[in-house]
Amino acid sequence: MVTRMEDRFSLWQIRPYQPQDWPAVWGMLGPVFRAGETYVYGPQTTEAEAQQIWVERPQVTLVALAPDQGLVGTYYLRPNQAELGSHVANCGYVVSTAARGQGVGTAMAEHSQQLARDLGFRAMQFNLVVATNEAAVRLWQRLGFQVVGRLPGAFRHSRYGFVDALVFYKPL
Repeated sequence: MVTRMEDRFSLWQIRPYQPQDWPAVWGMLGPVFRAGETYVYGPQTTEAEAQQIWVERPQVTLVALAPDQGLVGTYYLRPNQAELGSHVANCGYVVSTAARGQGVGTAMAEHSQQLARDLGFRAMQFNLVVATNEAAVRLWQRLGFQVVGRLPGAFRHSRYGFVDALVFYKPL
């Protein structure tokens, strides 16, 4: 499924991940994981472990491309839980440092919701959105997700220590 999404920022092409995308995907994931500010994966996460997490375990992995910048984002989609909870989707998103603030995250978030609907998911849930990740919190709220839980001190932030995490949910 290749989709072009025009928004008020730019034009993005979102398509399924291909093996030749890995160097660029790892180039985005590595710094995010090492920063220890938004994902539970530790700074010591290896490239092989990251590939398992981002490409091999999810149901589908996609990439976002910009006409003049190449690969600028990636996301995965999978069931949030096994079997009797498999009708609720879960996703992870990363935008390249150079493309942040340009609407890539919004485009991928909107794309993922439509893809989840197309795949038969009935809702989407994010289990651990770090409360200090203000851009993500604003995005999910703007797109109609509700905070259904606050987990005090559930994330060990590399700079701030133990910070709260939020659980977001949206029926599709």
